[in-house]
Amino acid sequence: MDTESTHSGYSSRSGRSNRHGDRSRERHKASSSKDSSRSERSVVINPPDTPSQDSPVHNDEPLPGEPTPAADPGEEAQDDNWGETTTAVTGTSELSISQEEVVGLGKELQDRTQGFRRYLPLAVGSCVGLLVLATPLVFLLLPAVMWPDRLQACGAACEGLFLSISFKILMLLVAIWALFLRPGRACLPRVCVYRAFLTTLTLLLTMSYWLFYGVRILDAQDEDYHGIVQFAVSLVDSQLFVHYLAVVLLELRHLRPCYSVCVIRSTDGETRHYNVGQLSIQRAALSILEYYYRDFPLHNPALLSASKHRAAKHLAGLKVYNVDAPGSTAAAQPSDGNQSRSMAPPAAKRKDNAHNELYYEEADYERRVRKRRARLVVAVEEAFTHVRRMKKEDENATPSDIMDVREAALAIFPSMARALQKYLRTTRRQHCHSMESIQKHLAFCLVNNMSPKAFLEAYLAPGPTLQYGPERWMADQWTLISEASVTSGVKEGTEFLLKCLDFSLAITVKSIPNIRLTEEYIDPKSHKFLLLLQSETSV
Repeated sequence: MDTESTHSGYSSRSGRSNRHGDRSRERHKASSSKDSSRSERSVVINPPDTPSQDSPVHNDEPLPGEPTPAADPGEEAQDDNWGETTTAVTGTSELSISQEEVVGLGKELQDRTQGFRRYLPLAVGSCVGLLVLATPLVFLLLPAVMWPDRLQACGAACEGLFLSISFKILMLLVAIWALFLRPGRACLPRVCVYRAFLTTLTLLLTMSYWLFYGVRILDAQDEDYHGIVQFAVSLVDSQLFVHYLAVVLLELRHLRPCYSVCVIRSTDGETRHYNVGQLSIQRAALSILEYYYRDFPLHNPALLSASKHRAAKHLAGLKVYNVDAPGSTAAAQPSDGNQSRSMAPPAAKRKDNAHNELYYEEADYERRVRKRRARLVVAVEEAFTHVRRMKKEDENATPSDIMDVREAALAIFPSMARALQKYLRTTRRQHCHSMESIQKHLAFCLVNNMSPKAFLEAYLAPGPTLQYGPERWMADQWTLISEASVTSGVKEGTEFLLKCLDFSLAITVKSIPNIRLTEEYIDPKSHKFLLLLQSETSV
């Protein structure tokens, strides 16, 4: 039996006993001691259906030439403690990597891809800008380098064109830097249509001028240098007009509001309305996200959890039957009718009293919040009063005894820490504020001589999402879900979804109606009236 159990393999229909697991562990220790020279960085685990070197098995059957393993009759049933008694035969490999390394590689690759997508438009814009700025200068320098002896003299008008082209190139350089050479605020899923159109138009314009310059000037070696300078000036003028077109399409076109968008957060129903102009779906989504971080309060999933008290009461009224237990059907059938009749009135009563329970729970919660708030306000006012008193005393003290603002904040923080902690726990916002951020805010208020109310404003009401740190936003990557193409423009009835890890934003687009105003003239004489007083009237 010992020999047979030593050569036994894995089987999907039979379990492992404790005795067999101990022998497998001993065999594994012996094999691992022989292979101690191998690398120990990672481990490859063979699943139960995979044949190992000690027990080669194929489809639950031994390979030809191998002894047939014997199975004990007591091992037909599955062992409940199989996770503790089963031993997996493992081997080491220098080429294998762990799961953590695979996740790390995927994350590193994703970060590199995001950086590449973010700076690719900037790199393309830089290359196109250099080409645009260098082309007029090359047009002026090539004739002076290739055939300088045959060029005609450049008069005063030509030198004036030099001055004109210099200032135009300088203005074009500043304009390109202001409009194009800036890092993107976000990584959009598709390329902006207008940017691609303007880049293509600029390249076509520059190539057309190069083609004309090569055929009519380089090949013919034109001697009229004044005409060559005018040709370069016309190129710069065309580039300035293209830049004006870019300002109209990229910056001015969407400023006029044309649509009203309704943004609803899926978890708590927080709703905002914004006006947008002629934008594509992806650009509208980017604008809405900017509005979201500015206007929406921080998403707090702790406020969305159901009341534990009501959930416990609801679960206490439920009757649970074990249908898998032997004899449960026979035992449940005789009392099924009585139990249903006895459970019906309490269930109906609980259903009628559900609104009362909710009302009293909300009232109790508001009472506890007001109580915690009052304690917090009193504690903060006392702490600030103590600081003002110490400040007056420091005016008469020596410079060596004066306390720093950071030290003062650390000194008075313990007097209000407990009240603030209880209030934040009651309002379920303790995860939004760390001790370091509270102390920093307290020091900021003391430096600027703010009141206790100014200090408490950041904690009494939830602020916008951008007020908190990025680590507490819980939404750093968004997914745009839309039936229409994201490069198409928004229109009446457009609906799309912005989804993150914990919640989503549902956006609905409505057109702003065409407002028609009419004028109605009112004659000033129609407002005049006559008041007749009787002589008997006492004045």
